[in-house]
Amino acid sequence: MSENGNGKKELVEIFVDGQPVKVLPGINAIEAAKVAGKEIPHYCYHPKLSVVGNCRMCLMEMGTPMRDRETGEPILEEDGSQKIGWIPKPVIGCSTNVSPGMHIKTESDLVKDCREGVMEFLLVNHPLDCPICDQAGECSLQEYAMDYGRGYSRYEERKNVKPKRTRLGPRVTLDDERCVLCSRCIRFGQEIADQDVLGFVDRGSFSTLTCHPNKELDHNYSLNTVDICPVGALTSTDFRFKMRVWFLKESPSICTESSIGANTTVWSREGTIHRITPRRNDAVNDTWMTDSGRELFNQVAADTRLTSFQIGGNSADATASIEEATGLLSKGKTAVVASCHQSVEEQFITRKIADHLNSSVYIARHLGKGDGLLLSEDRTPNTRGALLNGLTDNLPTEDLSSLAEKIDSEKVDTLLVCREDLTRVGLSEAQLEKVKLVLLDTQTSATASHADVQLPALTVFEKNGTFVNLNFRLQKFSQAVPGPAGLLPDTLILSKILSTLTGESFPDSPATIWKSLSQSNSNFKGIDFSSIPTDGIQLEKSAFDHIDFPEKQSLKYSPAAITG
Repeated sequence: MSENGNGKKELVEIFVDGQPVKVLPGINAIEAAKVAGKEIPHYCYHPKLSVVGNCRMCLMEMGTPMRDRETGEPILEEDGSQKIGWIPKPVIGCSTNVSPGMHIKTESDLVKDCREGVMEFLLVNHPLDCPICDQAGECSLQEYAMDYGRGYSRYEERKNVKPKRTRLGPRVTLDDERCVLCSRCIRFGQEIADQDVLGFVDRGSFSTLTCHPNKELDHNYSLNTVDICPVGALTSTDFRFKMRVWFLKESPSICTESSIGANTTVWSREGTIHRITPRRNDAVNDTWMTDSGRELFNQVAADTRLTSFQIGGNSADATASIEEATGLLSKGKTAVVASCHQSVEEQFITRKIADHLNSSVYIARHLGKGDGLLLSEDRTPNTRGALLNGLTDNLPTEDLSSLAEKIDSEKVDTLLVCREDLTRVGLSEAQLEKVKLVLLDTQTSATASHADVQLPALTVFEKNGTFVNLNFRLQKFSQAVPGPAGLLPDTLILSKILSTLTGESFPDSPATIWKSLSQSNSNFKGIDFSSIPTDGIQLEKSAFDHIDFPEKQSLKYSPAAITG
């Protein structure tokens, strides 16, 4: 594989339906055709799984430049052009890697006949009930039947009846009558999740997908099998028959379950979130995410949600609450508790407030057991953002015992707490009784019950912002649904507090905050919020090489290079 002087792979030229195109050497014909703007239909092939070549839908014609076997010289046509030696039978694109000068035909009569034949066999025992299928709207079988099928059926015999509504695990249901035996789900368990649970039994048209004896599909990545199923065979038990996908709005977001920062898509309609699925980012999570991360949207409508501004336990409007909160904050004995759950923009303003008050900033870590895949030990999404914003110069501690000591010694009499339950990080309720407490949070807690001023916050699904993941990659998330009536974005609340304290106006939206952030913080120099790409920006992390981060992104697979 040749490389240029910069260490980058040199592109090779191939021909797709007669058109020259330059692609990375070694990629398969399916991915090469994409570069040329051509589609080679497929079911069993997935760019992040091994190649098995069992669906045969990607059949194509392939030829290579002919050379004299003795001299090695090119064999030419009568007109002087290079003669191409075409393989007499079609080949599968998924296992055919490109080489210089290769020719591919994706639209010939032979290829069309092959595709129609494969589609006809796939539909022999498949139920023709697309209008009521849960996969309608995102089904490859439905799409390819329209694009590449015959348009009529010659099959008159009775179809085989296969198991329906089979429980494979607590979160996945199988309609085996729809399965096209692509084996994607089987390979995912073996190669990615390292949980060999699924397999085929019986033979021929009676082949059935099932779990191995005494096992079920219950690992924390089971719903990824639903994502990669090309038809309506595997479905999410929770989302099954709840909503048609074409009614749903898609919003790019970031999973806040851990510091991995998995890219996600939030699917919503009319202010209600219906599901979360992984969004492809080869630099972070490939195309996968945890099942537990998909459930985080339940916090939006949880019974524990804080939905009103309060002063002394009584409801108040936003303006009065913010003014009351600002009145409690004074220089000298105020401490600020920030959070690794805050966005980069929120942490930036929190730092500004602490600087104005000459206050110490306390920040806690939340740790759990990592799985070595896409769930890290750090169960917060923005610890690196706290480091870059200067909220801490080392890893945060797991408890705030130092703050508790200052409260007991009366060195601190007021707390501004952002998105943290202090009783879970080393403080007692008796200590909270000793201080004036301003709380900005999304859920009720023991700390909230002691708050003098309660400022309800928005969840990650209800606002815009950025996080920095464990590999110091800056990533942007977008608002998917509106917050509860009357609630304000966290950046606006914090900005109003800062403006009231200083008497100077301060930006209150992520886009305007970034103009100040990129100018005043060298870690984010030159970055504009609107220009942050969907796959994020890799930030410089050498300044933190001295920190021994225990949580690392240790993927069990290697993201494959696909196209240039």
